[in-house]
Amino acid sequence: MKKTLMVSVLAAASASSFAVVPGGDSCGWGNMLFEGQSGLPIHVVASITNGTSGNNTFGMTSGTNGCSADGALTYGGKSMINLGAIMDEFSEDVARGDGEALTAVAVSMGIENSDRAHFKAVLHDNFNTLFPSDSVTAESVTASMMELLRADAQLAKYAA
Repeated sequence: MKKTLMVSVLAAASASSFAVVPGGDSCGWGNMLFEGQSGLPIHVVASITNGTSGNNTFGMTSGTNGCSADGALTYGGKSMINLGAIMDEFSEDVARGDGEALTAVAVSMGIENSDRAHFKAVLHDNFNTLFPSDSVTAESVTASMMELLRADAQLAKYAA
């Protein structure tokens, strides 16, 4: 029962994070085989068909199989950074300017080792911007953090 529940949760989470797929939304043999059909099971089978045979990768590089690498990729799911689970530790680390939660966020954002000290310093120097009150939400902190990154020449490349 637990396995079935876990598979269902993972499938639902995967379905909710669909983006413009590499190669386009009609790329690969899976899309060709199941053209016109809809629903989660069909999408999963088409995705597995494309992934296991590697035909969409071939299609993107050769311009075949209904694939193209011309468009920009997008993501419509939730942010990969989930501060809600570590908000207390993160705020304490930002106040100190270092710590495990702050390092974990830096790593999850792909901040290179050479930029982490600067990242930590920028967040530490802007603690009051990130945490203007005790009732601040994780979403608000994340949005403020992204604004700080975009405004910093060294860290702008990490802003989503």
